[in-house]
Amino acid sequence: MLKYVLGRILYMIPVLLGIIVIVFTLIFFTPGDPAMSLLGENATPELVARIHDELGLDDGYIIRLSRYVVGVAKLDLGISYRTRQPVITEILSRYPTTLKLTFGSVFLGILIGVIAGIVSAVKQYSWLDKFFTTFSLFGVSAPSFWIAMLLVLVFSLHLRLLPATGNYTLKHWILPVFTMGLQCSAFVMRMTRSSMLEVIRQDYVRTARAKGQKEFIVITRHALKNALVPIITIIGIQITGFLAGAVLIETVFALPGLGRLIVDSVSFKDYPLVQGGVLWIGLNCVIINLLVDIIYCFVDPRIKSQFTPIKLFKNMDKKNSNTLDVKTDV
Repeated sequence: MLKYVLGRILYMIPVLLGIIVIVFTLIFFTPGDPAMSLLGENATPELVARIHDELGLDDGYIIRLSRYVVGVAKLDLGISYRTRQPVITEILSRYPTTLKLTFGSVFLGILIGVIAGIVSAVKQYSWLDKFFTTFSLFGVSAPSFWIAMLLVLVFSLHLRLLPATGNYTLKHWILPVFTMGLQCSAFVMRMTRSSMLEVIRQDYVRTARAKGQKEFIVITRHALKNALVPIITIIGIQITGFLAGAVLIETVFALPGLGRLIVDSVSFKDYPLVQGGVLWIGLNCVIINLLVDIIYCFVDPRIKSQFTPIKLFKNMDKKNSNTLDVKTDV
């Protein structure tokens, strides 16, 4: 188990290095001049040249890439062109908002999606199954920004029950969390339903029912426990997707999150902030994938046994070597 975790951590290094190279290359060849964005269209050539010299914009691709990789290795993501603050400071100031939005939405999605998926699988082809299937189809198909604007129109403008923008109180989080949680619950519900339908037809579930166990225990202890691996997978995908793609919701509800910060930085051609934001999101996604793989090992003992050192293989190797020695002696 420990070897598996250490190996996955080592795999993170080339993945993050690839993210750095790809993002830096795309930004390097993107048309536009950050100096003109900072100084405006009426800037003199002397001022533009001075900004280029200060920021090192006239250096070659290899020099700038090497300088950035060395800085990242020292945990230095650079200085923002626009605010003149360290990139890591700008990211950490916006990161808690994105985390609250992501995990609040995922929690709501798990709560609704798992319960709806179990009911839909147990009551297959009933009116409940049709209702939850239609609900999940709507949640998967409808764009998040359309759902967000519809909720604002109904609950903020017409009913005046909830605020439309900001993150000052708990009321301000209801609409954005429900918008993203609706989509998350749709994906979780579909995966839970399909996974539970495969499990409840297995022989050990029939045996548990034949022993006279209560249906709630059969579903939760025997069926759901063995159907968790695909559900955990889709939850991990939803978390990484929300961390990287919550920019639409953050824009509609005016939340000062990480996604909105990156989009604003693209508009101002604040390249260090864009690179640092994308790298930070990539690091989060890799860590979440690692945590999901570790959770697999605790949920399903068969997965854990694949990464546990077993003395049987050592004994088999010794037997094979002894057989080879006997054959050579003959």
